[in-house]
Amino acid sequence: MSLGDEHGYGGESGGRTDDDFGGTGQTRTRLPGGADTDVYGGARRPVRNSRSLITVVGVVVLLIAAIAFANQGGGDDGTSAEGEKGAGAAPTAATGVRPVKGEAGGIPSGFARDEQGAQSAAANYAVALGSDGMFNTQRRQSIVKSIADSSTLDKLQSGFDADYSPAFLTQIGLSADGAAPAGSTFVNRTLPAGTKVKSFSSEAADVDVWCMGLFGLTGAKSTKPVTNGWFTVSVKLKWTGSDWKVLATSQKTGPTPVTGDNPVSGSDEIAGAVKEFGGFTYAR
Repeated sequence: MSLGDEHGYGGESGGRTDDDFGGTGQTRTRLPGGADTDVYGGARRPVRNSRSLITVVGVVVLLIAAIAFANQGGGDDGTSAEGEKGAGAAPTAATGVRPVKGEAGGIPSGFARDEQGAQSAAANYAVALGSDGMFNTQRRQSIVKSIADSSTLDKLQSGFDADYSPAFLTQIGLSADGAAPAGSTFVNRTLPAGTKVKSFSSEAADVDVWCMGLFGLTGAKSTKPVTNGWFTVSVKLKWTGSDWKVLATSQKTGPTPVTGDNPVSGSDEIAGAVKEFGGFTYAR
């Protein structure tokens, strides 16, 4: 804002012009020259050149300040960009090459024969083994067949069949084929948060996958609402000549963060989110 604008000066709507100064309410001083002379000496009040000069100077100062501020901001941005470029990725940032293109039974396959490939395989296998498909016999057997090494396929199949027994399905409110009751949605998702290589060679790998999981039934009559939990899945892998396959798996609780203070969503909102937000088909 210029100095003149402070008083509504100069032709703006509602502002005073030079002609308005000396009007009603001003003290009139009669100048020498007789009664017939104009009270203002026959001339309009002159424009105060000092005000105009101050206004111009003020505008110039503001422009200089604005340019200096802009230059300072540009310098900071450049410094920040250079710093970020040189610093590299943070330790907790997601890393890795482009996802694999192969797929077997809806599960990614064709992982690289290196530590990253083993971590990717373990993470994706943890997602598959922690999905709602494991609660249906046919889908479960297809999942296990896709990821298991042939030497341990039968052992893994029988072990998972025992885990997902009809009695267990009934206990959590599902039918014998893993279906949710009418009006309800069954939720079982595993979301990897990170991986850790415990041991690695070109022939075998032992990888831990830290996960967060969602589990439960939506619906007004559900006695098992959807909850979340943290756990670690240990996956022993074998290189088969073309891919990593599972030899054995185990699971333990945690590490578990402090629960946040987010308000709990209603059952309908959770059910809607499960249907609207599809799960990921590739981890890491």
